[in-house]
Amino acid sequence: MKLKSILSLLALAVATTAAAKDYKFETVSGDMTKTRIYTLDNGLKVYLSVNKDKPRIEAHIAVRTGSKNDPAETTGLAHYLEHLMFKGTNHFGTNNAESEAPLLADIEARYERYRQLTDAMARKQAYHEIDSVSQIAARYFIPNEYDKLMSTIGAQGTNAYTSNDVTCYTEDIPSNEIDNWAKIQSDRFQNMVIRGFHTELEAVYEEYNIYLTDDNDKLWSAIGKKLTPTHPYGTQTTIGTQNHLKNPSITNIKNYFRKWYVPNNMAICMAGDFDPDQVVAIIDKYFGTMQPGQDVSQPIFPAQPVLTTPSDTTIVGQQAAFVCVAWRGEKAASLQSDTLDVISSMLSNGRAGLFDTNLNQPMKVMAAQAFCQTQQDYSSFVLYGVPRQGQTLEEVKDLMVAQLDNLKKGNIDDDLLPSIVNNLKRKYMQALDNNRWRVSEMVNSFVNGDSWQQHANSIARIEKMTKQDIVAFANRFFTNGYAVIYKTQGTDSLAKKIDKPAITPIPANRDMVSQFVKDIQNTEVTPIQPVFVDFKKDLTLATTKKGIPVVYKKNTDNGLFYLGFAYDFGNQDDNRYDMASNYLNYVGTDKYSVAELKRKFYKLGCDYGISVSGNRITIRLNGLSENMAEALSLMENVLQNAQADQASYDQFVSLILKERDDDKKDQRNCAEHLYAYGVYGSRNIYTDMMSADQLRNTNPQELLDLIKGLRNMKHELYYYGPMELKDMTAVITKLHATPKKLQDVPHATPYQATQTPTNEVLMAPFDAKNIYFRMYHNEGRPFNLADAGKISVFNEYFGGGMNSIVFQEMREARGLAYSAGAVYTRPSKKSDKESFFANIITQNDKMGDCISEFHNILDTIPQSEAAFNIAKDAVIKRLASQRVTKSSVIDRYFSMRKLGFDYDINETIYKDVQRVTLQDIVNFEKSQAAGKPYRYMILGNDKELDMKVLERIAPVKKLTLEDIFGY
Repeated sequence: MKLKSILSLLALAVATTAAAKDYKFETVSGDMTKTRIYTLDNGLKVYLSVNKDKPRIEAHIAVRTGSKNDPAETTGLAHYLEHLMFKGTNHFGTNNAESEAPLLADIEARYERYRQLTDAMARKQAYHEIDSVSQIAARYFIPNEYDKLMSTIGAQGTNAYTSNDVTCYTEDIPSNEIDNWAKIQSDRFQNMVIRGFHTELEAVYEEYNIYLTDDNDKLWSAIGKKLTPTHPYGTQTTIGTQNHLKNPSITNIKNYFRKWYVPNNMAICMAGDFDPDQVVAIIDKYFGTMQPGQDVSQPIFPAQPVLTTPSDTTIVGQQAAFVCVAWRGEKAASLQSDTLDVISSMLSNGRAGLFDTNLNQPMKVMAAQAFCQTQQDYSSFVLYGVPRQGQTLEEVKDLMVAQLDNLKKGNIDDDLLPSIVNNLKRKYMQALDNNRWRVSEMVNSFVNGDSWQQHANSIARIEKMTKQDIVAFANRFFTNGYAVIYKTQGTDSLAKKIDKPAITPIPANRDMVSQFVKDIQNTEVTPIQPVFVDFKKDLTLATTKKGIPVVYKKNTDNGLFYLGFAYDFGNQDDNRYDMASNYLNYVGTDKYSVAELKRKFYKLGCDYGISVSGNRITIRLNGLSENMAEALSLMENVLQNAQADQASYDQFVSLILKERDDDKKDQRNCAEHLYAYGVYGSRNIYTDMMSADQLRNTNPQELLDLIKGLRNMKHELYYYGPMELKDMTAVITKLHATPKKLQDVPHATPYQATQTPTNEVLMAPFDAKNIYFRMYHNEGRPFNLADAGKISVFNEYFGGGMNSIVFQEMREARGLAYSAGAVYTRPSKKSDKESFFANIITQNDKMGDCISEFHNILDTIPQSEAAFNIAKDAVIKRLASQRVTKSSVIDRYFSMRKLGFDYDINETIYKDVQRVTLQDIVNFEKSQAAGKPYRYMILGNDKELDMKVLERIAPVKKLTLEDIFGY
């Protein structure tokens, strides 16, 4: 090479180095997440935390604005804008932005006129005109292109949420797609276009109808009104009012977007497998050109009145009664939050708090807990209690306040505070594995305005607190200025549903693809090579000296352990074990009371429990490895020496019967019971339980003796922790005494999914403004691994997400449902069969349309090669970036073994997916789902439903709640 050329290259290298931007960042000493915090020139905050566990990244974009910032005349705006952010930009979501623009402007102007009209006929005509113009604009609209983009890059967890103070957009992406992700997001946040407006508004209506049946939403609204009466926390809700939802303003939404969706009011928060130096440069490349907003300071509201006396209010709803007592706290960034978090643990930590030991364990109430809800401007500290049978809400309130008075008097154990600190550290170590947790902490810090230094060092500050500090604070904070919310059970006369408007379905245009999407599809990235778990290498199978099989994996990351004893039988074989395991939580032993036992485990930083499923019982112990032996010894003592007494058992039975009655008052819970009944028949995991008479007439010690006898039955143990296999099994052999010959476990008739040879309609009652609707088909087809690849792609293409055929047709094109999906399921164990089901949540007056349109897409399966390729790529990229690590290896081993495999079938599926064609999917759907008989399951109010629609399918079998619950 000539000298001149060499010098030219050197000069270029020097120039390139000099031009490289030096990104400054902040870190916090002792921060185990090792988060870097950057601030770009335009004010955009970037939080980055590296976790190499798997080649994926949790990526959230937080905007520091929520329903608190809604204009008073158009509440619900922030939440509705969140929905519209998925509709695309002037680059994607459209095939011709220039031609589409004047039509969208016309729709906007028409909505501004519509919202001023009061005459019903004039409004109906104006809405008809909006619908007509929307049909023309829809010719250019490509629905769900954002979701197609996310599927193209292999994202999952595509979603968003809005609260009082924040709107946050969430993704989980493969680590090789950062550049594409940033390119898509920067376009989305700079060039958002509002389209598909009236059909998406229907989705918000549906969400509002769900809100009407959720009493927890009513609770937070009531707390806000009481504690912050002149602040938006108390004057408006995130979902908005019915009147405002009926009269939306696209103009207001645009103004809101321009004010708040600016870089100096946003944060990009990421955790996962990446090089932070490269990532911040990519983010700057795409987001650095965004112009900062001139004024993003949060609105200032009048100081809230000082609360000096108790006040109360009552809310009504169909769910079970409860009572809350709430105090107003300072903003989330205040150090007061540390102390309130500690106090919440002192009152209720599930084991050793004052509520736990003095109310829950002795069963003086159905349930009681305390927690702190932090927010940007004001926080709230809440006591929450559920009454026993025959107990008044006032009695529950008084019992909780009395325990709070105990704390104010210092009547707490001296070792409680150190135990809380130890358990906070343990919880922190457990959470570090979770990228979503890391990112959520970043979002909270950004939104609430507490520095990362403050946020990351909370445990260090809490360690310095003393019991005297806590007591003194409690006496200052918990004054008589509290609010009491009585939630009574009944029909809410104020709940009025939003009626279905006349919407002409818009075209799905699924064969259309914008150039932007094509560019992303054609972008070459270094592929992630799949790594599948190898049980022979990643696990150790052994036996203890007494011959108990062991599944072992060493934890090389931290000092936590997970130990389990697994039994190959469950509720289907003997339904008493479920009650026995529950009752065990309320009794002590010959040496310790139940409160003493809970405190001992809490002090050790360990938990134990027994879970009973249909075909498996597991005794688990987990926590700090240094205390495993002591905790195991204590657990064995509990299992072998638990002492029943009739008085505690009678109280326990009363709680169980009250809990069963309360379960019938929750719509979602009723829907799950109906589905189990529809799939398995009258004997299923929900209905197969000890009857009230059986419970009352059972000797409680016999129940506890069932638990005691488990040690004598055949079982295996699994362990994930830092101990060596030899040392661990030695501890087990010493402390887990078993006989030389173990007994066989009991086996009875298993729960068996029933087949659907003919159409059937099952209907159960629930008085609500919406229905839960499922269709189920089962023709007894055994699991076939050869079809698993096709099934994976079919689910992604047809019904598995927002980019699926079902979601597009039912929600995007027609506005028929808030939630709509379908899935072909493979069984969880070898003896089970494959099945297909669809799930829809919709308004009562849309049921007929939902059934008709779903069958239309089911029987014709709309075909699009473009949509298929996106779905297939999504499955391939997710499988390639999936990693089964740590304790999940043990879980995966058990799940594969139940199916009859000694290897991970995902490797086979990954290879098979590469060969799947659209015609394969069509053929599969035609043979396994289209034109088949179905069992229809509807939970709703038959007085508000068009029953003739159902009767045309098959005779309607009306069930009672007693039928589907078994009592």
